[in-house]
Amino acid sequence: MIQYKGALVLGALIGAAAVVLLAPEKGSVTRDKLKKEGKEIKDQLVDDFTEVKEDLSKAAKSGKDKFTEDLKDFASKASYKTEEAITFLEKQLAILKEKNKNLQQTS
Repeated sequence: MIQYKGALVLGALIGAAAVVLLAPEKGSVTRDKLKKEGKEIKDQLVDDFTEVKEDLSKAAKSGKDKFTEDLKDFASKASYKTEEAITFLEKQLAILKEKNKNLQQTS
C-alpha cells in the first residue's frame, strides 16, 4: 500500500511537471503553476504519511492489546495449575502425616 501511494504521488509529480514545462506560457505563469502543483503534492504526501502512521499505530496497539490479553489468559491458566498443584501437595502431606502418626504409635 505504501509503495502504491508513493508511485502514485511520483507519477502525479512527473505528469504535473511535464504538463507545466511543455505548456507555452510565460515564465511567471509556469512558476505559479509549479508552486501550486508542488503544494498539492506536498499536501497529498503529508496526508498519505499521516494515514500510514495511523495505520501503523493501530497495528501496534492491536498487537499490544493481543499480547496483554494472551498474557492475562496465560496467568489465569497458570493460576489454576498452581492451585491444582497445591491441592495435590496438600493431599500428599496429609498422607505423609497419617503415615508418620502411625509410625509414632507403633514405637
